[in-house]
Amino acid sequence: MFSPGTESSQDLCRVSDAALIPTRFVWPYGGKRVFLTGSFTRWSEHLPMSPVEGCPTVFQAICRLHPGVHQYKFYVDGEWRHDERQPFVMGNIGIVNTLLLTSDVEQVGPTHSPSTGVSNNSNRTTQMDVDNDFVRSLTRQMEFQDGLFRVSDNDIAVSRRRVCDFLSQKNAYDLLPDSGKVIALDVNLPVKQSFHILHEQGIPVAPLWDSYNGRFVGILSPLDFILILRELEAHGPNVPEEELETHAISAWKDRKRQLYSRSDQLGRPLQGLAQASPYDSLKDVAVKILQNEVSMVPVVHSSSDDGSFPQLLHLASLSGILKCICRYFRHSVSVLPVLQMPVSSIPLGSWVPSIGDRNCRPIAMLRPTASLSTALSLLVQAGVSSIPIVDENDSLVDTYSRSDITALAKDKVYTHIRLDEMSVQQALQLGQDASSQFGLFNEQRCQMCLRTDPLLKVMERLANPGVRRVFIVEAGTKRVEGIISLGDIFRFLLG
Repeated sequence: MFSPGTESSQDLCRVSDAALIPTRFVWPYGGKRVFLTGSFTRWSEHLPMSPVEGCPTVFQAICRLHPGVHQYKFYVDGEWRHDERQPFVMGNIGIVNTLLLTSDVEQVGPTHSPSTGVSNNSNRTTQMDVDNDFVRSLTRQMEFQDGLFRVSDNDIAVSRRRVCDFLSQKNAYDLLPDSGKVIALDVNLPVKQSFHILHEQGIPVAPLWDSYNGRFVGILSPLDFILILRELEAHGPNVPEEELETHAISAWKDRKRQLYSRSDQLGRPLQGLAQASPYDSLKDVAVKILQNEVSMVPVVHSSSDDGSFPQLLHLASLSGILKCICRYFRHSVSVLPVLQMPVSSIPLGSWVPSIGDRNCRPIAMLRPTASLSTALSLLVQAGVSSIPIVDENDSLVDTYSRSDITALAKDKVYTHIRLDEMSVQQALQLGQDASSQFGLFNEQRCQMCLRTDPLLKVMERLANPGVRRVFIVEAGTKRVEGIISLGDIFRFLLG
């Protein structure tokens, strides 16, 4: 193998300019600081790469190389990376990309465009022509729209097909942990006690068990508590304690059916309990969660044909399914072309609309001083799991989620506060104080990413238990630019 590292520095100095070929190296997958190193630098020097004007996720560097075979790698934000779209081999320092550079510049691959600078010689290419060639070659794999690279329809189709194939081959049994606990609540438990249990156990939802009929009949979630507080507060300050102390879950569910006989508070038709069998494919489980617009479904097994004596095995969630996807494809990202694409180049999530853009719905955000009543109304009306709390510059400071409402069940806090008089900031502090008393600390409240981060990074953040949304923020200011949810990821992947 020909390598410039075998020559001395004096030999290199004697190589004529005519023998050196200016070659462009490109890293099109985003990052903050990107460096290039290779056999042509004896692997000892890191060459800084610069973002392409108008394409902040694409970095480039131009090196003058002699013909031959070269190896190289990228150093992106402190991690060694290689471009899986280009030829690569296992080298002395791990997986490296390879480049066969000939004296005929027309044979240079699409990622490495030669650059000879501006010249009066008509046989040479000008710098502007090289840039155009570079863009044209890169857009064979990605579309260029509005100044940002967009993943191609073919890459999306390939990725969706492979994800669907993987999810169809796996079933709900693959979600079951080696050990753990699953909590179910009896429908005859008082509402207040039930939500105290949810908060104390640090779980957002629980299946409901009807011991009389011997079956699971529903799910108790923080949304129920929100609807109860909003309804009962409207009838006077003394009603909530009495209602929550004496009314069982079954009574509330009956009341809810009366209030929303045709649709729930979010305007969706009321449906029976959505549950899964351990033999259901992960794709079917994910589709069931999306179609029923719930956070999770119980995985129930019965050894009898009539479904009697059901056993609750697990609560299947989109985050658990996403964790399986990330674990399976993490070390073979070339199989899913979209995984290394910046999230801003992929059609998913909600984004802050540009000035003059009337087709984009604004993202729901609140100030810390907003009332808790406003936050709860927004959670219900927007149909989201959490709301970003931002300062006057729209910089992210915290998030208020549906599950935070269960903190009000601790020590009957709901009996001596009014939702319109308590601020979001006070409610969050109350939740933190209650959690610390139980030894519970939520270190993953605000999961943040940059618009230049690859899709895989966002997916890995969302695969963490309890995380439903990732906030896309501006580097440095933490100004909210977009939000990507678990539902967004699966609606994109499943098409």
